[in-house]
Amino acid sequence: MSEIEIVPASVARFDDVEHALTGGGDGGSCWCQWWMLRARDFEATSNDEKRELLRRDLEAEPASALVAYIDGAPGGWVKVSSRPEQPRLARTRNLQQSPEPFDDPSVWAITCFVVRNEHRRQGVSERLLDAAIDHARAHGARVIEGYPVDTEVARTSSNALFHGAMSTFAAAGFTEVARPTPSRPIVSLTLT
Repeated sequence: MSEIEIVPASVARFDDVEHALTGGGDGGSCWCQWWMLRARDFEATSNDEKRELLRRDLEAEPASALVAYIDGAPGGWVKVSSRPEQPRLARTRNLQQSPEPFDDPSVWAITCFVVRNEHRRQGVSERLLDAAIDHARAHGARVIEGYPVDTEVARTSSNALFHGAMSTFAAAGFTEVARPTPSRPIVSLTLT
């Protein structure tokens, strides 16, 4: 059994963040900017620019993401912050079915998971989700939303699970509040 420690991502840990994001999936090309930039701006921004935008994001308090260390090595990442800090959420048609107002800073969103290939199928996503819930709670979240993939409806690759799996969110106590598409529910956890 691996030892997993999860801490807030920060500029001081940027080398570790970079290592966690570049070992599987699209982390090294997105740099967790998908929900931060409009579609046309995302496409027009180079990978190096996205990387620097992430560095700037990580200067803010509270941390907008967490990094997992597996046996001391950075191996996982989760994006968790208030929805207003992730502006593309409010402009995404499939998410308009959310019952929560998009400008409410007490509503947080968990939008991205990355687990390096060598650490998959070890429960890292579950641990990251639990830590994200604790982090949001500690910083005043009233509600946390997620936008996972329901793998019982649509088969998907491990790399395509960067939104998380419905089963993982359900096991953590999230309930479905809307289903904009057959395989993409909106799930919610009320903290207060």
